[in-house]
Amino acid sequence: MSTSPSRRRLLTVGAGAALGAGAFGASAVPASASPAASRRRTGSEESRTLDELYQAALAEGGKLVVYAGGDTPTQQDGTKAGFKARFPDIDLTLIVDYSKYHDVRVDNQFATGSVVPDVVQLQTLQDFTRWKEQGRLLRYKPAGFSRVHDAFKDPQGAWVAVAAIAFGFMYGVDAVGSRAPKSPLDLVDPQWKGKIASSYPHDDDAVLYLYSLYAKKYGWEWVAKLAAQDVRFARGSNSPGEAVGSGQKAIGIGGAGSLAAPASSPTRFVVTDGHPFMAWGQRAAILKQAKNPTAAKLYLNWQLSTGQQQASFNGWSVRTDITPPAGLEPIWDYPDAHVDGFPRFMADRAEIERWKQTFALYFGEVKGDPTPGWLGLRPGA
Repeated sequence: MSTSPSRRRLLTVGAGAALGAGAFGASAVPASASPAASRRRTGSEESRTLDELYQAALAEGGKLVVYAGGDTPTQQDGTKAGFKARFPDIDLTLIVDYSKYHDVRVDNQFATGSVVPDVVQLQTLQDFTRWKEQGRLLRYKPAGFSRVHDAFKDPQGAWVAVAAIAFGFMYGVDAVGSRAPKSPLDLVDPQWKGKIASSYPHDDDAVLYLYSLYAKKYGWEWVAKLAAQDVRFARGSNSPGEAVGSGQKAIGIGGAGSLAAPASSPTRFVVTDGHPFMAWGQRAAILKQAKNPTAAKLYLNWQLSTGQQQASFNGWSVRTDITPPAGLEPIWDYPDAHVDGFPRFMADRAEIERWKQTFALYFGEVKGDPTPGWLGLRPGA
């Protein structure tokens, strides 16, 4: 499939669910420099089958705890149901919270000697770099690791992305009629005043990156015009899609979407050549202090399996050997998705704070309780 921009066209198909954000430090722990550690860093991929790993995980104790970034307590229910259907005897605890709370929660667990999760699956990409440097992550390459796009894996296997997610804007087909917005530029048209929902850009770093791309592309005058549109802001990147899907608002900004949904979908996600959206690989890793490392390996192998990757809600896979549905290209072939830009953005925490406070000046302070609820220090313990 050609990736030439001349072959691209406006793609506006169904919007989907969304995931969460975050950051904070812990004291460094030096990585081992032993020969055995060196061999693990350059180790080969997992050779056991899923069924063999399943039996080994049962012999280990049959338990697994995953901390996953997201917006609502039930957002990963599909993942849990799929895993349980395939491996019914594994006692899986999968806990969803904003990534920016999960990561500091894990840091606090490191500091207090009370680590709960076996796997962390988060949007806070910078944490995986830091945890690797601290020696916190198990270096492990699941089956199919060599097929994962280079931007979506650590070369030594400290972490690997298990899903490709894209954020942008979407609209309700019936709500906009023949006036459908074709790019973010159209969102400041006065006809949409009072008809837009958005997640707070200064509450979720992926939404923040999206808004920063808009500000760089269209200028602060565009941001000021959007601020005058009486946008309904809410916590949780699920909120804009839900507002559009329920008919409360015509347009949603700052949520996940799909270009693979049928043309009959009532909600459409918009990607237009030459206009920014954003995408990233949701990273997952096994903690070195995992109580159930074999079950954790089973989970990563299952997530990267061709069946799971082909079932992606948005049609995009982290694997190079899985062809997207007709009309789509691999997510890394969309220059407007800024796949390489998001990890750099997440690494500069001072710059992120400047963006957050600037958008607070335009849109007001973040209000509302966290949509996953308040989960405390050690959920899943």
